[in-house]
Amino acid sequence: MVAQAFTSQRVPVPAPRSVLACGAWLKNTACRLDGDHVRGSALHGDLSDPAACDALQASVQALRAFGPVEAVAHDLHPDFYSTRVAVSLAESLGVPAIAVQHHHAHIAALQAEHGLTRPVIGLALDGVGLGTDGLPWGGELLWVHGARWRRLGHLSPLALPGGDAAAREPWRMAASALHAQGRGDEIEPRLGAAHGIEAVRTVRTLLDRHLNAPMSSSAGRWFDAAAGSLGWGQAQAFEAQAAIALEQAAAQWLAGHELRVDEADAPLTAEGDLDLHPLMRRLWALDATRQAEGAARFHVTLADGLARWALQAAHQHDVDTIVLGGGCFMNRVLSTHLVQGIERLSRSQGHPGMRVRQAQAWSCGDAGLALGQAWVAAHTDLSSHPGG
Repeated sequence: MVAQAFTSQRVPVPAPRSVLACGAWLKNTACRLDGDHVRGSALHGDLSDPAACDALQASVQALRAFGPVEAVAHDLHPDFYSTRVAVSLAESLGVPAIAVQHHHAHIAALQAEHGLTRPVIGLALDGVGLGTDGLPWGGELLWVHGARWRRLGHLSPLALPGGDAAAREPWRMAASALHAQGRGDEIEPRLGAAHGIEAVRTVRTLLDRHLNAPMSSSAGRWFDAAAGSLGWGQAQAFEAQAAIALEQAAAQWLAGHELRVDEADAPLTAEGDLDLHPLMRRLWALDATRQAEGAARFHVTLADGLARWALQAAHQHDVDTIVLGGGCFMNRVLSTHLVQGIERLSRSQGHPGMRVRQAQAWSCGDAGLALGQAWVAAHTDLSSHPGG
């Protein structure tokens, strides 16, 4: 076997047990956590690629050779190749296999990296991760304390017409947002010329009949909806292409303009969720010459709503730290405005001590997920798990 090369890093607070974690489906990596020592694999890639699966298997076997582990951690999704690897390894070692919800793991990775031993409020924003209700999540407000966590709220959900196709063709999410607002009759006039009448009619039918259109709270799909509404709706050549175009346009516009935010564009609901439909209505009202302004408005309004949402939860739960996890925080316009918004609002509300933590040494996206899985499993009571 070819020798495996691993990164070697330390976390501020040692974990109570040794754990091996098998990572995410996309941008897969594996890691091993022993006390304060973390060994991380190279990036294997997406597990739809057989070569990535082989690389994961080789990394797991090499990490196993560093000594005994007391648990093996994996994603909540039962059908992922990484889950099968974890369960098989755990059975062979006679230790528990611990399933960790995707967004919980994102926030736990930050707790591990920053040595956060008290509860935190986490904003986990990404493209997709299986939720405990069996639906695709991705815009989550969480209370997290090691292995313990609660979902406090989520972004208002949108249907994904065509399932995974909705992540590849952002105009589908623009259509979904229109349909959710009771404006289905506008889908064809607004989107048909650019994306094909027949395709657009098919998507309208899927939405009308609730066929192959699962609901999702994904922040990534809201970025797609905004991009699709502003003219960046074509099929994507690579992951997050539309969101990147949206961010670039926003950054350029904001470099020369000021923008005032109306809180009514991203209100908090009575159920504790963040409603982005008013913001979308604002974007649809812009003419084609104000595309970049719309991109800027989406970012700044979203950041303001997220700041108010997270701070409200922090005050309600007596928490002094907000952490930002998930691939959407690779977006510098969003993350910068959000951090500034939290700091500004916390001062104005008389809570200047609120801390914000982001990924530094580890990826905020799925490439850093294995660390969060390992941290959760290391703090889980294993007595109730098979093999524990």
